[in-house]
Amino acid sequence: MEDNSVWDVIVVGGGPAGMMSAGRAAEKGARVLLVEKNESLGKKLLITGGGRCNLTNAETDTRKLLAKFKVAEQFLFSAFSQWSVGETLEFFHTKGMPTKVEAGLRVFPTSDSSKSVLHVLSEYMKAHNVTILSNSGVVEIAREDKKIIGVKLKNKKIIRGNSVIIATGGTSRPETGSTGDGYSWLRDIGHTIIKPEASLVPIAIKDKWVRQLSGVSLENVKITIFQNNEKQGVSKGKILFTHVGLSGPTILNMSKDVGELLKYGSVILSLDVLPKEDYGMLNTKLQELFKEHDKKNFGNALVNLIPSSIAPIIIELSGINPETKCHSVTRESRIKLIHLLKAIPMNVDKLLGLDKAIVTSGGVTLSEVDFKTMRSRLYPNLYLVGDILDIDRPSGGYSLQLCWTTGFVAGNSVVE
Repeated sequence: MEDNSVWDVIVVGGGPAGMMSAGRAAEKGARVLLVEKNESLGKKLLITGGGRCNLTNAETDTRKLLAKFKVAEQFLFSAFSQWSVGETLEFFHTKGMPTKVEAGLRVFPTSDSSKSVLHVLSEYMKAHNVTILSNSGVVEIAREDKKIIGVKLKNKKIIRGNSVIIATGGTSRPETGSTGDGYSWLRDIGHTIIKPEASLVPIAIKDKWVRQLSGVSLENVKITIFQNNEKQGVSKGKILFTHVGLSGPTILNMSKDVGELLKYGSVILSLDVLPKEDYGMLNTKLQELFKEHDKKNFGNALVNLIPSSIAPIIIELSGINPETKCHSVTRESRIKLIHLLKAIPMNVDKLLGLDKAIVTSGGVTLSEVDFKTMRSRLYPNLYLVGDILDIDRPSGGYSLQLCWTTGFVAGNSVVE
């Protein structure tokens, strides 16, 4: 890399949005430099989806897809009209990476490995001669006469570029390099930054029995949020028990609401293990179960109704001796068991911190960005993509789709 060279485009941040924008700008003929503070690219990408990488959501109706982005929907339409789910899938498929669709329209590489996604992006940039400068921390966006001229590195060297794309991400999982550096640089040059908060984050639970289920996941359950004995929200789907509480898509998507409620008092999450059965249906099922296995121990028979992974906890919470014969379970105990299966209370302790968040809200206020191009409205040669923007979205592939879309649009527009 020549000391005095001026790059057509400098991209700061080697995550999904940065790699997509660098690859697209280079594909259109620009001389592109991607600057990354880590030793290698895609550090956070590699851990998404538990290492499997939920790369998008297969909702092909763009308006339905954008409705998931809440207030940002009105801003995003012009960007998503240029590059949405269909273009993303075609991009990866034509580059030799097949995909599969799972529950909730979540899309994963068939390989079940995020390395496949990183490989496609790396080869894309390599094919179009993107220069990568790793182990290079940026400390500020360089300006002269109120114009962006490039970026300043930790070693005080200024790298010059005709345009700069900031793709440094938010503040979730800081161990991967997402430490919010870009927020301070952009604030210093006049952009408005909404304070980042954990948006999709696991929830710590006070009840000790939850820890005994660490690593256990449950599909198709219902979680109801209560505060002061009043229902505050309901979600259905998959949950995962952790060593401190709860995670999984359903929990992550309700975490921001839970966090807001915690500001006003205690919160209880009620777990319905069998949401398809109402109380009457469940009562009938239990009576039939106990009749069929009348001479069996209650503890052994219960696994015919609920997942064996949680049966020991249900038995413990029910107060019924597991060695009680089914024919000896009293009506009172059966009714208590039904209420437990439909509403296991879990007392919320807190949300885990930004360091454990999958996604953070906050970032550059959206009115300061032209979403047709991803250009800053304050500086005509500055572009902002991915998690640096103040956009809320749920779990389920929406975060990475935001990266692919904004990255492509910026990479395309910066050359035009």
